[in-house]
Amino acid sequence: MTSSPTGTPAVVLMDPYGESVRFKPLVAERGMDVISVYTMPREYVVARWPQHREGEAVTVYAVELDEIRARLADLGADIRAVVPANDVAVAKADTLADELGLPGNGARLALARRDKSVMRETAARAGVRIPRFALAEDPSAIARAALDVGFPSIVKQTAGAASHGTRLVSGPEDVEDLSTLHRTDPFGRPVEAWLVEQYVRGRELGVNSFSHDGEHHVVDVWEYRQPDDRDYSFPYWEWAQISRDDPDWPLAVDYARQVLDAFGVGLGPCHTEIKVSGGEAYLIELGARLPAYPMVDAWIAHSDFEPHRQTLDCRLGEVPRMAKEPVRFDAFCGANAIRNDGPAGRLVEIRGLDEVERMPGVDKLVVGYRPGDAVPTTDSIQTIPVKVSVSAPDRAELIRRMAEVRATVDLVIDPLR
Repeated sequence: MTSSPTGTPAVVLMDPYGESVRFKPLVAERGMDVISVYTMPREYVVARWPQHREGEAVTVYAVELDEIRARLADLGADIRAVVPANDVAVAKADTLADELGLPGNGARLALARRDKSVMRETAARAGVRIPRFALAEDPSAIARAALDVGFPSIVKQTAGAASHGTRLVSGPEDVEDLSTLHRTDPFGRPVEAWLVEQYVRGRELGVNSFSHDGEHHVVDVWEYRQPDDRDYSFPYWEWAQISRDDPDWPLAVDYARQVLDAFGVGLGPCHTEIKVSGGEAYLIELGARLPAYPMVDAWIAHSDFEPHRQTLDCRLGEVPRMAKEPVRFDAFCGANAIRNDGPAGRLVEIRGLDEVERMPGVDKLVVGYRPGDAVPTTDSIQTIPVKVSVSAPDRAELIRRMAEVRATVDLVIDPLR
């Protein structure tokens, strides 16, 4: 940990990696120091993001809340805001903000906004519709939990992210061999428990909202599209905004607002994932922070919404523009996840990328692997080989353009023997 500059106001960013590094220049723009706290193992942070300390006045590596408190106290810094820059630190950020008397969503339900088991228990007490569920604190308890919940069911890490390690359980035979079950989360930490819950068949939607002073403003709603109607454990195949005249829009928005109230989300962004089945909505999970790819990219490219700036405004106790004016978009947005649904292998080449880059509406191309790399079977947003952000003047054209992208990209993978 480096020493703190004396007397300069500071903003604490909790786990600022990926798109959330955009917070750093905005803090500097206000004449404040960036104090970054990384709650993941230090070796993981250094290996994954070697340039992570850029733009930081102070860098703290601390996993447990007590250690974070002590490190920040030792700094003696004039802290003006604590910002959850990623989902891994949502609970700790709101707890710290509450203890420091700073704007946030409070400490009382902070863990419920992060831990999936506590999330389910909190929703049940509040009367929020959820799938049936059971908690397994050891892999040996997963089979019993799945029998109690019923089939099909799905197994998730209680503190996981990016769908890392999720497992579809169609019947008893699927829990007979758990040797391939992930025992670490996407940040390299040991998994302490698994949520086993009813698999809800239906349309999966993500409602993005921004709250201020307890009032919830909807940014947009995205559909998680799949190639067919089979049950799935991994939700990322295509993302696409839905229109406000979509028949599920009112249901999704009303239900998301109920969830936000139940979980004490009254300030800043939240991403609420739901399933719509039989005309009713079920909570899959919520994240009281900015959403991940591709939504923030789409907002920056095709709307007047500045997500990082307005999140910082909220956390500094200011009124964000979102609370006064609705977000305006100039296009419908979506993205392709070009997955490796086959066995792990060695990447030979990716065909069609040059053609895709020239297609109308292609805004961003993210290639995760190079020829010669080992490519695992895609089971996390972090192991998607190619992601393509797409926009169009209307939803029908968006779906057509995404289909064209998918038909053009070809992963050539030599299976490992």
